[in-house]
Amino acid sequence: MIKTCLFLSGKLMTGGRELIDQWSKEPTSMIWVDLSDNDKEDEAKLLESQFGLHPLAVQDAQRDRHPPKIEAFPDYTFILLKGLSAESKDIDFKTIQLALFIGERFLVTRHTGKSMSINRLEKMLTEQDTTEFNEVPKLALQLCRLMAERYTRILLALEPRLEELEELMLGHADDTLLAELIQYKSDLKRMHRFATYHEQLFSILKGKVFIGFNNAERQHEVIDVWEKHERVQSLSQLYYETASDLIEGYISVASHRLNQIMKVLTIIMAIFVPLSFLAGIYGMNFEYMPELHSKSGYFILLTVMGSIAFLLLIGFRRMKWL
Repeated sequence: MIKTCLFLSGKLMTGGRELIDQWSKEPTSMIWVDLSDNDKEDEAKLLESQFGLHPLAVQDAQRDRHPPKIEAFPDYTFILLKGLSAESKDIDFKTIQLALFIGERFLVTRHTGKSMSINRLEKMLTEQDTTEFNEVPKLALQLCRLMAERYTRILLALEPRLEELEELMLGHADDTLLAELIQYKSDLKRMHRFATYHEQLFSILKGKVFIGFNNAERQHEVIDVWEKHERVQSLSQLYYETASDLIEGYISVASHRLNQIMKVLTIIMAIFVPLSFLAGIYGMNFEYMPELHSKSGYFILLTVMGSIAFLLLIGFRRMKWL
């Protein structure tokens, strides 16, 4: 699918591939071409012939998996990002490849799946004053900003659940909570990796001169986008550490409860070992056992056994085991 937005004389025209030819004939016009689900060979020919994009950059944009990157070319800037898929609503997210080719008069985007950020930007163009996006860098940075905001919303939605799990951990911790925390930890680690890529990418963009981003006004906008991605990175790191702390807390609580159980079992064992010892001795079937002929032998033995148990209980009480 090829969707195009042509900005000409302050007006916005939307359509398909036909607007690319019109853009080529109008040197004062600006165009945004969005590509998805196309034949890769035909797509590559279009990008190389109409916009002069480097074949290797096009190949990177068409890959299903590639780390985020930024690369400068003589006439455009190439940015490759990890966007969220349209189905991603929570921390159990999936990603798509989102490539941007940013020139002086054109913005080309390509994504490997449906992008809610792309759809939202298209809606903003139709509902808002198009003069707000009358320059290619503004349009590209707004897309990057929208992408970062989706990551941020997912992270902020996770925070109340982590607080709830912390309270549950102190009250009634079970293996279900532990499994949930381990899954959160895994997802947050993956998000932090992508966020780090993006933070480093926009840090490079604000520190060097790239095509389309070579004036002071653009630098302020780049810094704003960098701050949003830096926030995603810091939040994902914070929540990852929180999940790790909760897992360690669960293990500590479980270990403490196990120690309590073992302490009770130890007390019971310590009391009954000497009693079992005495019972074992007097349970032997030897004929010549003096106590067997004593009328008070049974009661004396019970008294001794009771005294031992009582003294041990007092001892454990003084040691604050009970």
